[in-house]
Amino acid sequence: MFSCGPKKKNNARDQIRAPTVLDSPVTPSPHRRSPFNDNNAIPNRPLTGTPAPWTPRLSVLARVPEVNRNGKEDNNNNDDPIKPVFVSEFPQIVCDEQAISLHKRIPLEEYGGSGGIDKSTSLAWIICGSKVFVWSYLSPASSMNCVVLEIPFNDGDVANDDAGSWLVSVVNCDSSSFGSNKVAKHVAVVLCNRKTRAVIYWPDIYSRSGNASVTSLASPDELEAVGEKPPFKRKTRQSKQETDLNGLNVFNSAIASAVPDCSLACVALACSSSGELWQFECSPTGIRRRKVYEITSHLPLKGGDLGKLVSNKGYPRSLTWRFPHHSSKESNRQFLVLTDCEIQCFRVEFSSGMHVSRLWSQEIVGTDAELGIKKDLAGQKGIWPLDVQVDDHGKVITILVATFCKDRISSSSYMQYSLLTMQYKSGLDVESTNERILEKKVPIEVIIPKARVEDEDFLFSMRLRIGGKPSGSTVIISGDGTATVSHYHRNATRLYQFDLPYDAGKVLDASVLPSADDYEEGAWVVLTEKAGIWVIPEKAVVLGGVEPPERSLSRKGSSNERSAQEEIRNLTFTGNFAPRRASSEAWGTGDRQRAAFSGITRRTAQDEESEALLSHFFNEFLSSGQVDRSLEKLETSGSFERDGETNVFVRMSKSIVDTLAKHWTTTRGAEILSMAVVSTQLLEKQQKHQKFLHFLALSKCHEELCSRQRYALQIILEHGEKLSAMIQLRELQNLFSQNRSTSVGSSNSNVDIQMSGSLWDMIQLVGERARRNTVLLMDRDNAEVFYSKVSDLEIFFYCLDAELEYVIRPDHTFAIQIQRACELSNACVSIIRTCFDYKNENRLWYPPPEGLTPWYCQPVVRKGIWSVGSVLLQLLNDTSRLDRTAKLELYNHLEALTEVLLEAYSGAVTAKIEREEEHKGLLNEYWERRDALLESLYQHVKEFEATYKDSIEGADELNEEATMKITSHLLSIAKRHGCYKVMWTICCDVNDSELLRNVMHESLGPTGGFSNYVFKKLHESKQFSELLRLGEEFPEELSIFLKEHPDLLWLHDLFLHHFSSASETLHALALTQNMQSTTVTEKEEQVDMKLKLSDRKNLLYLSKIAAFAAGKDAGTQDKVDRIEADLKILKLQEEVMKRLASIVDKQLVDDQLLHPEDLIKLCLEGEDPELSLWTFDVFAWTSSSFRKNHRKLLEDCWKKAASQDDWSKFHDAYMDEGWSDEETLQNLKNTALFQASSRCYALQSVTFEEGFDQVLPLRQENMETSTLGDMSSSVETILMQHKDFSVAGKLMLMAVMLGSEHSGDNRIGEGPSPME
Repeated sequence: MFSCGPKKKNNARDQIRAPTVLDSPVTPSPHRRSPFNDNNAIPNRPLTGTPAPWTPRLSVLARVPEVNRNGKEDNNNNDDPIKPVFVSEFPQIVCDEQAISLHKRIPLEEYGGSGGIDKSTSLAWIICGSKVFVWSYLSPASSMNCVVLEIPFNDGDVANDDAGSWLVSVVNCDSSSFGSNKVAKHVAVVLCNRKTRAVIYWPDIYSRSGNASVTSLASPDELEAVGEKPPFKRKTRQSKQETDLNGLNVFNSAIASAVPDCSLACVALACSSSGELWQFECSPTGIRRRKVYEITSHLPLKGGDLGKLVSNKGYPRSLTWRFPHHSSKESNRQFLVLTDCEIQCFRVEFSSGMHVSRLWSQEIVGTDAELGIKKDLAGQKGIWPLDVQVDDHGKVITILVATFCKDRISSSSYMQYSLLTMQYKSGLDVESTNERILEKKVPIEVIIPKARVEDEDFLFSMRLRIGGKPSGSTVIISGDGTATVSHYHRNATRLYQFDLPYDAGKVLDASVLPSADDYEEGAWVVLTEKAGIWVIPEKAVVLGGVEPPERSLSRKGSSNERSAQEEIRNLTFTGNFAPRRASSEAWGTGDRQRAAFSGITRRTAQDEESEALLSHFFNEFLSSGQVDRSLEKLETSGSFERDGETNVFVRMSKSIVDTLAKHWTTTRGAEILSMAVVSTQLLEKQQKHQKFLHFLALSKCHEELCSRQRYALQIILEHGEKLSAMIQLRELQNLFSQNRSTSVGSSNSNVDIQMSGSLWDMIQLVGERARRNTVLLMDRDNAEVFYSKVSDLEIFFYCLDAELEYVIRPDHTFAIQIQRACELSNACVSIIRTCFDYKNENRLWYPPPEGLTPWYCQPVVRKGIWSVGSVLLQLLNDTSRLDRTAKLELYNHLEALTEVLLEAYSGAVTAKIEREEEHKGLLNEYWERRDALLESLYQHVKEFEATYKDSIEGADELNEEATMKITSHLLSIAKRHGCYKVMWTICCDVNDSELLRNVMHESLGPTGGFSNYVFKKLHESKQFSELLRLGEEFPEELSIFLKEHPDLLWLHDLFLHHFSSASETLHALALTQNMQSTTVTEKEEQVDMKLKLSDRKNLLYLSKIAAFAAGKDAGTQDKVDRIEADLKILKLQEEVMKRLASIVDKQLVDDQLLHPEDLIKLCLEGEDPELSLWTFDVFAWTSSSFRKNHRKLLEDCWKKAASQDDWSKFHDAYMDEGWSDEETLQNLKNTALFQASSRCYALQSVTFEEGFDQVLPLRQENMETSTLGDMSSSVETILMQHKDFSVAGKLMLMAVMLGSEHSGDNRIGEGPSPME
């Protein structure tokens, strides 16, 4: 919105050198425009040398740099990185309509000058006279479809000489395209006349039934209510303007939205300067209009210096939806209204008669600076909120504000333009709270501190746009047709003006170029009045931005204006940029950090020097074949310092394979595909790339890259892979076209045949995505872009994953779905296999592969292949609609696709393992998809076999041979990728033991490989003898397997005469709790391996026999003693089970091996005196460590034994009867204490390992160390706690001591024998 000095000079020079325009290829020949060359015949022609009115668009296009038109940039333009980029011209029908208006000498201000861009649909529109032209500016020129909407003019209703009085709303009625880059298929358009309030509605501009419109006119009562008389005659332009300036009925802003669950219905809202909010319910049957609210406006006072600025119109100023993307499932939608001092939020209910209610309002211009803008400051005379915009997430609100100020010192007046950025407070319910909803996100950003004083009409003509690159930048469009990008850069606001010559006309609107990725911002795109559509690259904004001058945002000059070229001379552009203001996206995603400047590659002067040097040496090699000292010079220039995509050699390789052809033009469209030029250029690229590799080899750069930058060298060679794949893909499409032309005959044209098929559709999608990502390619055809951007072949697979549902749709016939799926599968397989072949042929060129992931192993490639494979699986499973031939064709395609997909997964896993990265998730995904694909394939093989047997009788040998051929190929894939289930199933179905052995030998692994899986399956089916016999041929693998299966390991040990190992295995097996070892995971094995007590005793007997068979050595007797002790415990458990009648489920206990601790506790719970004595036997047969760890339990056993006899009666009988020593011994011998002491402490007692006295001595004085206060440190202290100890303590101690000295039989006759 302010012009750069050098650019104005260039403009003037272009205007003076008007004859050069005739040489432009896009300028009509002289004889076509000779009748209009007379200057006197042209009204309102400027005196500045501007060309004639019908040539402005052409003269501007003639000055478009070559980089924008043919992909090659002239050397003269290399030093100007701040130029905007030309995208596309207007559709031809628009150009013709503009030419008609010029022939009629109708001023363009009256006939046109109104247009815009809808961000959600990427549709551009422009009004010329009585027609509205709507088209997608993203479409290439060859396929651009422009819709023409006729405005039903009537002089009594709508003045047809002012096209700029229409407010246009483009409504996306296709819910599936919201928030994405999908093309909207259903679009409605609503026109609202600012002055007459006439509303015109087109329900579906793409409808086949035609563009029938619905019209609604304001009634005379409605116009009189707002103080305006109905127009009965056509007024002059001057009277119209006067009325427009003073009328309160003027609509300032309008918005529209589709109504969910209501076909072809929309609701539009408009606000007028009278404060009224009007609603228009639009449907194909009519338009219902009504006033739904009246907003009170706080107008500034008149008088003083503000007199000429203040009028009685202007507010409410702007309407916008609170959430730009609306879900079709929501029953209401909120919108914001900008008034002179507030933001008000309303809600329209779609489900309740389109009721509109106000939710909240917040003051943004007031006395509190924290709310927004503080008024009544010194020198401040007026504040105008001009426009409001909401970010894509609906979280950040940006307001353009103009402030009229007066300098108190110099008494000069000036305007100040600012951006107020607000955000919603966290934790507030906007529908229920009365608190302040909004808060400042950042301090107010002043765009221009001092600008010329403008009238109010100019201020109200300004519009704000947000959301483009650089992140956080905004565009301000003024009424005189200028556009300025404001960008916060290096801690200061910098401005970039979109400046084209005067003959380009006004800037009608600006929007954001849709990014290929929904989460990224796009570049700014600008719609001009006469020069088509342009893009402002991010680099141009950063480099071309200058500090705000003291001037207006209009075209008028300024005293201190400086050129952009002069400003950027002082900037050193090295990529080190200061942090920018956070964008709304970053705010909404948890302050996600993104690259500070993703649109520009950070190249230093050293990089540019290295590139120039490498280019010089390579061109010299092409011409002379010499590489004199290239390596030394390149190494000195730092060419080997960077790795990866930024490496100089990689950039050179990329430039070779991605070169755009000069002779391809957009006017040919799809016809280029039917020409040999595509294949010719790809072959030329391949030859040049091969020469580049030879240059690297001869100059010794290949060795240097191989040792220092392996990743860079791999990328260079992958460029060769992709180039070969692209050539193969081109040949494949030719083959598809030939086959299609043969099947359809000669009824269709060659171009139509080329432009059909799923591969063609995918090429279009990939090319479209590349065009959107690179503004320099916007004027190229999609197919041209696809076959040129070789290095971005991964995008083909990305689109397979993201866009497959649009290429293979459910509404296609089943045969078409199969055909399109097979085409895409064939394309994927051809690409990957061509890369394999290229790698095999040039394997000596490749660096060591350790840790490097090939491009076809990347996630984006795997996802794309898997998407196609999923569709093939779904089609193949629909057996009801498939004949045998179609099923076999689908099978072959799925098998080939499976092979390349699994190879991609295998390479990705290998690279992650070599880099020692986490790979568990990737490995599980690999296994899941491998099993799903291969198992499904083999299932269909068996179906084929069954079908052959049913259909061809007497040809068993032929059937078997055909089936085996398919099966053997599938088996080879399964072997390469370790799909053991399919390998096992095939071997079992074939019933060939020799095949099974061969596969086991070929599939060995560190943990047994396929052999381990075979042994497992035999074990599950209880074919133990077959398992062991087969294991004789694979002894190492069998040993690995049997370590996890001890139930068979002892048999194998006995077979090998490893008796000692067999004894240990049997011993451990007998004592394992339910055989649930850590290696047993399958429920079937857990159930089958449960052992009864009798089985465990048998295993212990076998263990004892094996121990004796191992021979007598130092440890044999200890092993035998331990086995015997465990046998005694098992027998004791059996006796306990017989004695305890209280156990409910004896069968369950019989099958369960009790732990010694549990067995002791079970005995303590019983009432039988013998059970309390058996607890000491269990302690004796365990181990010293068990006794030490369970001393508390041992103390409980002594307490239980002491309570078995009535010691008070013993004492009374002892005193009354006067027992002799012999009588005392005989009576105490029958007590539980005597027998327990005899079993534990007598000289003849049998105890495994250390005795009881090491854990619990009999007497306190026998302890070497006594712990103070430890009342359980001996049997004596335990007995002292008995209730009768005070009376019969002497007898109790006497029973214990006599029992320990007893040398007779220390076992009761009824108890289990120590040996059997």
